[in-house]
Amino acid sequence: MESLLLWLQLAGMTLIILVSSKYLVKSADIIADKTGMGRSFVGVLLLATATSLPELATGVSSIMLVGQPDLAAGDAFGSNIFNLLIIGIIDLAWKNGPILGYVEKDSLVVAFAGIAVIGIATLALLFYWLGIFAVNTYVSPMSILLLLVFFSIMYMMFRNDKQNREDLNDTEESIQPDSPGLSNASFMYMCSAGLMVLASVFLATIGDSIAETMGWHASFVGTQFLAFSTSLPELATSFAALRIGAPELAISNLLGSNIFNMGFVLFIDELAYTSGPIWSSVSHVHIFTGGIAILMTIVVSISISHNLRKQSSHSTVGTSGPGRTWTLESLALILLYVVASISIFSLS
Repeated sequence: MESLLLWLQLAGMTLIILVSSKYLVKSADIIADKTGMGRSFVGVLLLATATSLPELATGVSSIMLVGQPDLAAGDAFGSNIFNLLIIGIIDLAWKNGPILGYVEKDSLVVAFAGIAVIGIATLALLFYWLGIFAVNTYVSPMSILLLLVFFSIMYMMFRNDKQNREDLNDTEESIQPDSPGLSNASFMYMCSAGLMVLASVFLATIGDSIAETMGWHASFVGTQFLAFSTSLPELATSFAALRIGAPELAISNLLGSNIFNMGFVLFIDELAYTSGPIWSSVSHVHIFTGGIAILMTIVVSISISHNLRKQSSHSTVGTSGPGRTWTLESLALILLYVVASISIFSLS
């Protein structure tokens, strides 16, 4: 009975996150439109930030409330591979050809940036596990590097979006930032984000209780169950983007969320953990998860690059045409996720 109650609580918090994410998507889209900024930058920034709030709140709560840094690290790294799995899932749902054939060069840049930050985080785990460059300070130099790379990526995206907006200034009308609806959208954004954070705090305590009751390792619970629950906003956002015919928004948000998870969430987790560098206090299983996330992102990058070359040579977008139900990249992403899940359970 106790375990059933815990699973029901997990389902309840997951439902709150899922419903809140719907309003986050709507409010972020309105804010992007009313401020007059480009949807590429504002959409990625607001959506990636908002949909990654559960990972942030769950990570900090796991450390400060239940003393489980493994749950925090597992949630961050596990969310990466789940976000990449979502790309494989929505590729199966998109019936107009390979979904990665409908994105622009900006998404490829975001994918490369994701490889960089996931790589740095994975190297940090490896270094501290092997005792290489393992500086025993309150904030690890690797964490500082992650944060600097994260802000550099955000600045690069901002500059790119600013240049695109300057090119379109002559054809677009100016939108007043204080137009009616912006304040309402901002209020809805903050309320939805607040609900997601609150639900995520409870997720951390529930996850710790499930791990103890079932006799599972915290790294497995964090990588699988918490990562699944806190990645539901990305899943909901992606299918919402497909419904309005905006696959690039879905892909950019998923890849951008991984950058936020590694570059910002893990840094905040490091600050919350006061017993030294978090890298030396979590399971080395996350090194494997980070490696799988890099491989999955490489699959995405290769597919985007291949389709961009086809577009530049005036070829038809996609390889199988409308009506096909699978692509090699979708199968590869799903297979890699399955391999990661089985391996993490075994290693834990």
